[in-house]
Amino acid sequence: MAPWSALIVDDDTGVRQSLRLCLEAMGGRALGVGATRAAYEAAERTLFDLIFLDLWLGSESGLEALPQLVRRQPSAGIVVITAFATFESAVEAMKLGASDYLPKPFTPEQVRLATQRILDARRLRSRVSELEAQVAGSDAHAWFDSQNREFLSFLETARRAANSDAVVLLRGESGTGKNVLARWIRDQSPRRDGPFVTVNCPALSSELMSSTLFGHRKGAFTGAVSDTVGKVQEAQGGTLFLDEVGDLSLDAQARLLRFLQDQTYERMGEARERKADVRIIAATNRPIEALVEEGRFREDLRFRLDVLSLTLPALRDRKEDIPGLAQHYLRFFAGKQGRPGLRFAPQALEAMAAHRWPGNLRELRNSIERATILAPGDEIQAVDLGLQEPSGARVQVGHPVSLEELEREHIAQVITRTPSLESAARILGIDATTLQRKRKRYGLA
Repeated sequence: MAPWSALIVDDDTGVRQSLRLCLEAMGGRALGVGATRAAYEAAERTLFDLIFLDLWLGSESGLEALPQLVRRQPSAGIVVITAFATFESAVEAMKLGASDYLPKPFTPEQVRLATQRILDARRLRSRVSELEAQVAGSDAHAWFDSQNREFLSFLETARRAANSDAVVLLRGESGTGKNVLARWIRDQSPRRDGPFVTVNCPALSSELMSSTLFGHRKGAFTGAVSDTVGKVQEAQGGTLFLDEVGDLSLDAQARLLRFLQDQTYERMGEARERKADVRIIAATNRPIEALVEEGRFREDLRFRLDVLSLTLPALRDRKEDIPGLAQHYLRFFAGKQGRPGLRFAPQALEAMAAHRWPGNLRELRNSIERATILAPGDEIQAVDLGLQEPSGARVQVGHPVSLEELEREHIAQVITRTPSLESAARILGIDATTLQRKRKRYGLA
């Protein structure tokens, strides 16, 4: 189980002590305070998974403190502690953001049940956020079922890296499966039950990078209308994957370097130091050394990231895996399109074996997805995969076809021949959102 922590806010020393002992026996870390001011200070310094809050804190009101704690710890589950005579206050607390309540006097079993409910709900939310990517890709099984001796040796090295908590830098061409490997490393690591949070660095403007990674306070910059937690805080107890880390802005690089050195950071717009327990996995398809020479990447950060470096092989260097990968993708997409009888023609298998696949796994996957949609019969031909020029093609410039049919075919061909949707969008002269909309309209998604 990933480490978790709790804040206990109660003016009764005996209650704080009994709660702390119970939570620590469950494997957690607990901090007890007796007043709201101390609670606010603790919530500013440390990220907690759950908070136990007494609704009556001597002369102070826990009910009034509740919104302040929710604001400071939006991801924490809050359990209010109430006497039997104050159930109405407990209901009001639930409306203000509390997750559960404990009646006084409570038993250790009630504490354990309330704690477990909140921890289970947090893990479920984290898992749900990953499901779409995992189900849509469905690549992992075939990706690791290799016939290539060098690649199997590479995976053994990656398995040893997974067992440590060191920073891992994944190198390799675009489309080689760095994101798949990053998830696999997490799944093989002691942090397998923790969250897996991805930051797609090229998708962020330089102004938003630091805020996205580390969060910001209200008013930190124009448009910062509320406090926002960053990806580092979301990944607490788990793994943060920085995809295409070479695209980080210099400001974000400086903040990341500090975090890698001592696991501390500050939100933009505040001076308070925070800590987070997060493992970093980074990926890049460009040589970091060249970026350092160009002055676009900090050399000290490069050394911090390059503790364990793994270079993924290109698909052309593991050709014996192409048939298995192709059959896997075909089963997946044929089932998705309701065409379970689809199969590859011998000519198509030969064409796939001969192709160099500059876009690697992503290009192979896109080609087969397109073929399962557009192939006219039950046998996929090389032309359906975009690996052979069509003779007498159904849609050609100058033929008696509509502009819509022509656009559909052009988009399909460009997607097949490019390693990513972003690359296809650049070639087509449209943004990625417009391309996604057109794919959906034409049945290419």
